[in-house]
Amino acid sequence: MRVVMAKPGLDGHDRGAKVVARALRDGGHDVIYTGLRKSPEEIVRIVGDEDAQVLGISTLSGAHGSLIPSICSGLRNSGMDEVIVFAGGIIPERDRKELFESGVRAIFGPGTKTSSVIDFLEAASDRLRAGEPVGVGSDSGWHWN
Repeated sequence: MRVVMAKPGLDGHDRGAKVVARALRDGGHDVIYTGLRKSPEEIVRIVGDEDAQVLGISTLSGAHGSLIPSICSGLRNSGMDEVIVFAGGIIPERDRKELFESGVRAIFGPGTKTSSVIDFLEAASDRLRAGEPVGVGSDSGWHWN
């Protein structure tokens, strides 16, 4: 799968995003890393320009409650309903329901093994092959974990 790894907002810590990007690349995925401090609009544009099937969003700044739903909405508004979105970083349990409702299909916290991210993408791929919608525009309610 073609995956864009993004760092939205003013967060300047990208080690986790780079570790995940490398693991996905080693796992056979084509990975594009956006670099730091991208706006939701820039991330949506990059996903479209790169014709990505998956968007990984890494956030440690505490702005996940506004940035991630904005990105998910931007993808839907741009006709990219099929893009699979996952997030990682410091995202408290109390905030996860809203992110899942916005279209995020998996949330990975600190200490998650990179193999779990790969397992998630395999499960999402299996669902796609079975004809089940799993993209940000789907209202199936499915999410990993």
